[in-house]
Amino acid sequence: LATKYVFSDGGKKITFTIRPGVKWSNGSQMTAADVAFTYNLLRKYPAINTGGLDLTGVSMAGDTVTLSFPTAQYTNLQNIASVYIVPQSVWSTVGNPATYVDANPVGTGPYTLGTFTPQGFTMVKNPNYWQASKVRVGTLDFPAYASNTNAEEALFSNQLDWAGNFIPNLKKLFLSKSKYNTAWEAALNTVTLEPNLNRFPLNQLPVREAVSLAIDRTAISTEGEAGLEPPAVNSSGLALPVFDAYLAGAVKGDTISPNANVTAADDVLRAAGWKKGSGGYFEKGGKVLSFTISDPTSYTDYAADASIISSELKKAGMAVTFNGQSVTAWSSDVADGNFDSVLHWSNTSVNPYGLYNGWLNSSLDTSSASGDYEHLHNAAIDAQLTKVAEAPTPAAESAALSPIETYVAKNLPVIPVVYGVAWSEVNGQHFGGWPTPSNPYESAQPATPTNEVVVLHLFPRG
Repeated sequence: LATKYVFSDGGKKITFTIRPGVKWSNGSQMTAADVAFTYNLLRKYPAINTGGLDLTGVSMAGDTVTLSFPTAQYTNLQNIASVYIVPQSVWSTVGNPATYVDANPVGTGPYTLGTFTPQGFTMVKNPNYWQASKVRVGTLDFPAYASNTNAEEALFSNQLDWAGNFIPNLKKLFLSKSKYNTAWEAALNTVTLEPNLNRFPLNQLPVREAVSLAIDRTAISTEGEAGLEPPAVNSSGLALPVFDAYLAGAVKGDTISPNANVTAADDVLRAAGWKKGSGGYFEKGGKVLSFTISDPTSYTDYAADASIISSELKKAGMAVTFNGQSVTAWSSDVADGNFDSVLHWSNTSVNPYGLYNGWLNSSLDTSSASGDYEHLHNAAIDAQLTKVAEAPTPAAESAALSPIETYVAKNLPVIPVVYGVAWSEVNGQHFGGWPTPSNPYESAQPATPTNEVVVLHLFPRG
């Protein structure tokens, strides 16, 4: 929705030139006033500021909007520019946007809402879309499935064109069935065990160190993730090899064994004063080393991963159990901090800033958190994240990242497990133009906001 952007004031201001000729789906003109209004909403209602933008001012001049920040934001462009713009004519009268239920969404995108039921929703062409010639798919259907298994069944029976699920035996069950069936799992992020740092015993560093040592990442990769997500290899949490260039020399030696090391975990705990009790589990101060790992049962790979971790940690003297939940209950508990630990993917970002900001930025730890789920509050790390955002060059960014990488590697506010991929399975008999390893114009995962980019590349097979 912008034709260009320019940083000024040493990176503390960014000015967007708003694209002319864009209409809302109700036919009215989208203007710079709508953009300014949207960013001011974020300032007024922190609950919807899910990117944690520290906005100090929003101004408009003609077709430009300038956003002001207390510090430079060179590295934070992705978060700043990814805010969904809303029409002032609608949202200025709804009250608190965090609680508003929009029964008739108005947007600028290629599609508008068609139908909406508990079984799913459809989207139809927006007749006012500013790039109408690119919209070659008439209707999008988003069915709701209860689990990975139900979605797989729909894919295997040709009811779906596009899915993004963990599928064991992918080649046998799907790829071999048709020349049109393809899959691409591009490495994107880091899956971690995120401890609740407000709860005992995972608020104790020796416990987190022992947990990391006792996890069998090879078993998780090969059994839980069917070999599709490789074991994490460095305690810094950086998604590798995607961000190899940013791996600081100070943490290159902080490698993670792909296999469990129960003896080393035992040594760490005993050195911290933990002793085995009569039940075979470690105890300290009358408390058993016990916690749960919570994840949705419908996330079948995460459920398998959590079960493997629980089993391995029990062998290491930790009373760990898997708490399977519904997606709704789990999402609510993660946002509210009602958990001991969770397996969770990191942010997918164009640079490591997005990864660490999502994990460590304390401003995201609100009453309905959108990040920093482990509840880390470290002023020095917050300040260092600011320095990363201020970095005007890749070299400066790498230098500013080094202390953060070191902190994560030494303190384990998150415990790296495997490297996450963009799950994508395509039945291409009806449409062409999908992203592939040889044409990687976008990740192929059917998730927002990148699924819009993919759909605008698709064409019906004649």
